[in-house]
Amino acid sequence: MSRSSTFSVEELQVSGRDAGPYGITAGPDGALWFTMVHHGRIGRMTPGGELTSHQLDPASCGPTVIASGPDGALWFTEYQSHRIGRITTDGRIGSYPLPSPDAGPFGIAAGTDGAMWFTETNAGRIGRITTDGAVTEFPLPVSGAFPSAIAAGADGAMWFTMNQADAIGRIGMDGGVTVHPLPTAGAAPVGIAAGAGGTMWFVEIGAGQIGRIGPDGRIDEFPLPDRGARPHAVAVDRHGDCWFTEWGANRIGRITADGRIDGYDLPTPASEPHGIAVGPDGAVWAALEIGALARLTASVTD
Repeated sequence: MSRSSTFSVEELQVSGRDAGPYGITAGPDGALWFTMVHHGRIGRMTPGGELTSHQLDPASCGPTVIASGPDGALWFTEYQSHRIGRITTDGRIGSYPLPSPDAGPFGIAAGTDGAMWFTETNAGRIGRITTDGAVTEFPLPVSGAFPSAIAAGADGAMWFTMNQADAIGRIGMDGGVTVHPLPTAGAAPVGIAAGAGGTMWFVEIGAGQIGRIGPDGRIDEFPLPDRGARPHAVAVDRHGDCWFTEWGANRIGRITADGRIDGYDLPTPASEPHGIAVGPDGAVWAALEIGALARLTASVTD
């Protein structure tokens, strides 16, 4: 069945231009939660535009990626202070240091085991933290891989990008790691998200491509019309379409399961789109480093 869509893009100011909205996720309370990497704050915006924010300590902790947890709270990485943070929907904040010094935690996602899993870019490890703060770390078999984003797969494992190894990794709940090298050298994958049929979608910021890997390890790559677009983060909507930010091209992109690619320009030049999420309102939301959130809404006819 064909589907036609008309999209509109709206920008909503959430901070000053120097705060750096970066990661974004849909919370369990029907709001969008986002990080402000340069100001050390966690923001919350309802689809209706109600805005609140919460200061972290220290302000230089560098909150990056944020995700909903199995305990009804939001969990986030503190890239500069090498900790994992937690904030409840009523604003109570906690923080947990990591065993590895200067670990550089970046990506984070809920696992199927009731824990949060995260990447340690500098330490070359995958971490797991329980809801009561117990941390386990798993070393990767490739040195200098710079693991970046992470997401739960339909197979119960966690899948992650290995930015400097040009590979996709899979880690089971027992800590066993499988590495899938990408066909393209210099691909430098970053964002990753679960798609339909057990597939995982990811972006290749270095090659200007969107990738897809199946549960059997088969990899498909889709070159973007603008190979210099620097795709950064991905999210999958209820139709199975993969949405992604084009950091270098000031656009939001979409790719369908059959490989059709569309792009939607953002109103403000050089807005630096980073994190992306499908909101509770069905719209696609992106965090713009210039101090705003972008909302893409669609009128769809089946």
